[in-house]
Amino acid sequence: MRTPKFVIALIGVAGLVFAQSPGAEASGTIAGKPITIKYSSPSVRGRQIFGDGGVVSKDSTYPVWRAGANAATTLTAGANLDIGGLNVPAGTYSLYVVVKDPDNWKLVVNKQTGQNGDSYDGSMDLGRVDMKMEKPASPVEKLKYTITASGSMGKIQLEWETHIASVAIRAK
Repeated sequence: MRTPKFVIALIGVAGLVFAQSPGAEASGTIAGKPITIKYSSPSVRGRQIFGDGGVVSKDSTYPVWRAGANAATTLTAGANLDIGGLNVPAGTYSLYVVVKDPDNWKLVVNKQTGQNGDSYDGSMDLGRVDMKMEKPASPVEKLKYTITASGSMGKIQLEWETHIASVAIRAK
């Protein structure tokens, strides 16, 4: 029996429409070079996200958060960067976040790419940097990254639920 082409197309579209954590991308230019973050963007959907019993909780099973959903979030930089004081050579890296408590987050830059979110290898960390924490004016339903830059300076910002976490970046 042959499956009509429109049925296959309908299944493909349904997969995109009902995706729980669709893929997303933030991009910018710093010192004339591209910088891109690729991630999956989960929604709050009435759930508790951070803290005890939350979707993102710090325990011995998951000491770091993949900073998105599904596969690990990635950063690709076309220039050598200083990220919050950490020297990051041009290239592609996985990003994780350590959520110590609601007001104390660290960005983890990891040299291993192509990881699923739960296959973190701490021995591959390039380093960890403190993130500046703020509260949004209203809750943020879908996780969102932004990259803002002017000349050789800028910042990477992550927003979700009742948290905004950012880190300064500078082209070297």
